Amino acid sequence: MVVKGLKRLLPLNPLLRSFSPISSGFNGLREHSAMAFKGGPSIPGIKDIIAVASGKGGVGKSTTAVNLAVALAKACQQNVGLLDADIYGPSIPTMMNIFRKPEVMSALEKLTRGVAWGNLDILVIDMPPGTGDAQLSISQRLQLSGALIVSTPQDIALIDAQRGAFMFHKVDVPILGLIENMSFFKCPKCGEKSDIFGHGGAKRTADKMNLDFLGEIPLEVQVRSCSDEGSPIVMSSPDSLAAKAYIDIAHKVVHRLKKLAILRQIGPQISL
Repeated sequence: MVVKGLKRLLPLNPLLRSFSPISSGFNGLREHSAMAFKGGPSIPGIKDIIAVASGKGGVGKSTTAVNLAVALAKACQQNVGLLDADIYGPSIPTMMNIFRKPEVMSALEKLTRGVAWGNLDILVIDMPPGTGDAQLSISQRLQLSGALIVSTPQDIALIDAQRGAFMFHKVDVPILGLIENMSFFKCPKCGEKSDIFGHGGAKRTADKMNLDFLGEIPLEVQVRSCSDEGSPIVMSSPDSLAAKAYIDIAHKVVHRLKKLAILRQIGPQISL
C-alpha cells in the first residue's frame, strides 16, 4: 500500500510518502562527467531517484535515508517518496512505524513500477548494503539520478564505501557525495566531543576520489531512540545537532540534483 502524505504515520508532514515491502581520476559529480546525461528516471511522474547506499551494513544507511527523506520534505519543500529496497532488513519499517511482510527480490519491480507513487520530486531508495547483483540491478533498471554513499570514519568502513562508489561509477550513476555518519560523540552532560570511530575519514576519502563531502552526522542517543520509536529525529527534534546536519545535507542534495538536471538538458559535449 501507499500511505499518502504519511498523515497516519507522520502527521506533521504532508509531503512525504513511504512504501515498504517486507583515487584521483574518479568521475564524481564534482567533475560533471557524462554520467549525468541520462534521460532521467524511468518511473513516470518522478523527477529524480536517488540511492542511499553503503559498501557494508551497520554504518547507519537506513537511518540516514529516513532522516534525509524527511528533511527533503520538511526543510526543502520537496514531494518525497521513500522506498525500502533492502527487503530483508527491518530498519525502515521500524523507523517509520510501518508493518511489513517479507518479500523476495522480484518484488522490487512491483514496488517501483507497480506502485502509484504519484508526482514526486525525489524518490529516496534505501539500498541493500554491499555491491552485489541486487544493487547493480536496482541502479540499472531505475536510471538513478545519483547516489549518496554513507560511511563511518573508520578505515575499514571507508574501504567498503569506496567499493560502493566504484560500483555506481561502473553503471554510470553520478555520486552526489559522501556522508560521514557517527562522526563524533558529544556527551549530553558535559558537551565534550569524542571521536569514537575516528574523525574526518570520509572527507579525506571524498577529496581523494574527487567527490563532494556532504557533511558529518554526530553519534547521538536521541537519533537511536527516535528511530526505535518510529519518529525520525528530523521530525521529532528538528533543533538537535543531528537533525540540523541532516537538513543541511538535504539542501546540498537538492542543489546537486538541480545541477545534474541542467547538465542533462544541455547534453554531453564531445571534444576531439
